[in-house]
Amino acid sequence: MAEPTAPAEDIETDVTRPDSVGRWFARLLKGIAVGVGAILPGLSGGVLAVIFKLYDPLIRFLANLRRNFVKNVLFFIPVGIGVGAGIVLFSVVVEAAFGRYAAQFICLFIGFVIGTFPSLFRQAGKHGRSTLDWVIMAVAAVAIFALMYLGGESTWLQVEPNIPVWFGSGALIGLGLIVPGLSPSNFLIYFGLYDKMASGIKNFDMSVIIPLALGLIACVLLLAKAAEWAFRKYHSQMYHLILGMVVGSSIAIFPTVVFPAFTEQGLAASGLSLGGAIAFALAMLVVGTIASFLFSRVEDRVSEQREEIDAAAKAKPTQ
Repeated sequence: MAEPTAPAEDIETDVTRPDSVGRWFARLLKGIAVGVGAILPGLSGGVLAVIFKLYDPLIRFLANLRRNFVKNVLFFIPVGIGVGAGIVLFSVVVEAAFGRYAAQFICLFIGFVIGTFPSLFRQAGKHGRSTLDWVIMAVAAVAIFALMYLGGESTWLQVEPNIPVWFGSGALIGLGLIVPGLSPSNFLIYFGLYDKMASGIKNFDMSVIIPLALGLIACVLLLAKAAEWAFRKYHSQMYHLILGMVVGSSIAIFPTVVFPAFTEQGLAASGLSLGGAIAFALAMLVVGTIASFLFSRVEDRVSEQREEIDAAAKAKPTQ
């Protein structure tokens, strides 16, 4: 009797299989998408890694570096190149966007966040929802909002870019890669680091790029195994914690970052009337929300297919 064939996902992510030019470039393109997701507000590099079937082999590799080390490195080389290229390419877009109409483009990004919320909410309740989950989400939302809004005028929250700050920013981006659903860009926008980071990457400023890269790598290496354990053991609580952080940070960005653009000084800088500035911001918010919602629907379908493949593989009797 012929041996059963491996599920398509196993074939695609099996680092021991002979590689090909086509698969190499496919991983390169996937890496570009993950890189864009890593710094695009509302998207998560970790979610995209799951969708493109890169998350599981990455976590397995980081959990046991000695096993198939060379083959794993060769497998992830195009992914790493793609992630770097995606971050650089999108940084060019961000630097252009954060000019006269920064508030309006921030609304676009917040729309990206809002659009993904229904999908993230369903994912959080995948195994049920308890009172504790609701409490965790509410506390996280209030705490993050209080930190960002009530502390907005505090000098200790005014962050000046420097090497330790860029290292921490890189670690935050790395956390977004290993924690599916977490988009760290909200915090970078709030602290005024997002456009500066994009400008530094676009201009190949090594004082920005090197600490960012080191922080990202350090975070992924140190926390990947812990994140995998936490999400496996406390799936619902972890996702509701992320949900609360997403809600609190998104709401706080409006009074602290967006609304000042509608003052007399902000309108003078943009050259827009009050009605024009508000209409522009609302239009960008709606566009971002719809685009992100449609993308999250694709994420959900892919996730369901992935679960069906896993269930079929587990149910199949061994020969």
